[in-house]
Amino acid sequence: MKAVILAGGFGTRITEESQFKPKPMIEIGGMPILWHIMKCYLHFGVDEFIICAGYKQSVIKEWFSDYFLHTSDVTFDFTKDHEIIVHKRHAEPWKVTVVDTGLHTMTGGRIKRIKDFVNDEPFCLTYGDAVSNVDIRKLIDFHKSHGKCVTITSINIAQQKGILDVDENNTIREFREKDDSDGSLVNGGFMVCNPKVFDYIEGDETIFEQEPMKMLAKDGELKSFYHNGFWQCMDTTREKIKLEQLFATGNPPWRVWED
Repeated sequence: MKAVILAGGFGTRITEESQFKPKPMIEIGGMPILWHIMKCYLHFGVDEFIICAGYKQSVIKEWFSDYFLHTSDVTFDFTKDHEIIVHKRHAEPWKVTVVDTGLHTMTGGRIKRIKDFVNDEPFCLTYGDAVSNVDIRKLIDFHKSHGKCVTITSINIAQQKGILDVDENNTIREFREKDDSDGSLVNGGFMVCNPKVFDYIEGDETIFEQEPMKMLAKDGELKSFYHNGFWQCMDTTREKIKLEQLFATGNPPWRVWED
């Protein structure tokens, strides 16, 4: 199964760094948060990625272009017509497609634009600015078990995310924006979608977390996968510092992989 990562927004609430690079390329422990997210997916067997780029998308493409070289031991032999010999390859076994989904495209529009890259198969979907120790394999297995269109990882934290009204069968009956007084389950990303989800998205102006989510819930096509472990987004500089501090402990709670 492929993982689609939304990485095209402006990152307006963390402007100290996002004026120079897309938010998913802001580093935690010397590596982009996008790298941390992909390492989590790889640990659970997902090794093919589609990056929905937009704002400063060239930064993402250039980083991946250089990554293999920067993580390998190489010899540059200028006596043999500039031959490059690779001795050890330390890069992860990823297949990464970076798609320019537009500068001002909304989240739903970005998803719609990568339709041809998922080959009419179910796919994972998440945001490029949050890390978690959610069990991706169990999430995928749960999604396959119920046959509905979309599964959302639900978490319970005091943040401004989309509220999920979940019944006893883990079906999401309502999706709405969170209020400050809410203590409800919220959308933590780390979703799994069937190709039918594209039918709920009109075009570039569609915000996935609004009308598509509401209609999916109304149609009984939205399921909840509850995660009571670690989850943290990086919307602000304060949250970035928090993640940096957790990484500095040597055992950040989202690092499910082994070095």
